[in-house]
Amino acid sequence: MSEGSKPRLSLLRIVEMNIGFFGLQFSFGLQQANMGPIYGFLGADEATMPLLWLAGPVTGLIVQPVVGAMSDRTLSRLGRRTPYFLVGALLCSLCLFLMPHSSAVWMAAGLLWLLDAGNNVTMEPYRAYVSDRLAPDQRPTGFLTQSAATGLAQTLSYLAPSLLATVIDRDLLDANGIPQIVRIAFVIGAILSLSSIVWSVLRVPELPLPPADRARIAAEPLSARATLRGIAGAVAEMPRPMRQLALAMLCQWYAMFVYWQFIAFALARSLHGTSDPRSAAFREATLTAQQLGALYNFVAFVAALALIPLVRRLGARAVHAACLVAAGVAMIAVPQTASPALLVLAMFGVGVGWAGMMGNTYVMLADSIPPERTGIYMGV
Repeated sequence: MSEGSKPRLSLLRIVEMNIGFFGLQFSFGLQQANMGPIYGFLGADEATMPLLWLAGPVTGLIVQPVVGAMSDRTLSRLGRRTPYFLVGALLCSLCLFLMPHSSAVWMAAGLLWLLDAGNNVTMEPYRAYVSDRLAPDQRPTGFLTQSAATGLAQTLSYLAPSLLATVIDRDLLDANGIPQIVRIAFVIGAILSLSSIVWSVLRVPELPLPPADRARIAAEPLSARATLRGIAGAVAEMPRPMRQLALAMLCQWYAMFVYWQFIAFALARSLHGTSDPRSAAFREATLTAQQLGALYNFVAFVAALALIPLVRRLGARAVHAACLVAAGVAMIAVPQTASPALLVLAMFGVGVGWAGMMGNTYVMLADSIPPERTGIYMGV
């Protein structure tokens, strides 16, 4: 099936195909909002946070290109991408359920590695699935709808402990020092992670591969050697737009990881004058950080939808540059103020930038990469 002959989908179907991405990003949001505090509750100090958070970037660096390459060359009854969705979602659900029961820092760190592996097994085949399924002129809508799903999912995941605190005592702790509202939020995430993926693959299944593509894939059976050779070849032949985006993506992800690791600790000092993770003031700062995170993710949800016509009119490159400027200004402002009003204002800049990061980059890449390498290049 040629790119131009793919069946067009209604906006409702495009939303349905991204419901699974909603569940995946709910899992990521729980991780971003809670892993720093969880490590603190279990006794870790701030100096070890970068090491404890290595799971995300390292598993992404390894898993995403490998799984992307494998999904490009997978033949199954379920399709090329769907087996990876389901395996990744199962692993995510198990780790989310177990994480709040961690008895020590090493256990939480190990579960984070497995959780990130599951998330990454699902992530890049999912982006390739959107590119596979949509005609070229519908891809901006597909990826920006995916960005909107990210914003909405992470808004709710960041808010989950605060919402639960309205009916459950926020100072009610499990034996390991982790608040019960956090444990229940992770259980909700475990259920959503799997059920949302199943919904999407049932409602909007993959398109059958054309006979020529099936023959090409079957001619070189899936193996470790073929996968590594495919990755090496793809890197060597990387399209110019990918090379141009590499430095920008390095910088933007660095900024977001610094934010996620330290925002609760920074607010505990600036708003409450404490650095003790076991104090009630630190738990209050954690809830404040989560509420601010929910705000920037809600802004990202709205901004992603607003960016659709802007990208069509002005192009993804110019719009993305403006989004990154807004995020950069906000990141500079956050550690400079203890004013709640200014922190709220800064979240608007972070949210616009996050919407661009999760949507515009993939819009720019989707039309520049060959269809037979969509999975591997989305992973790279």
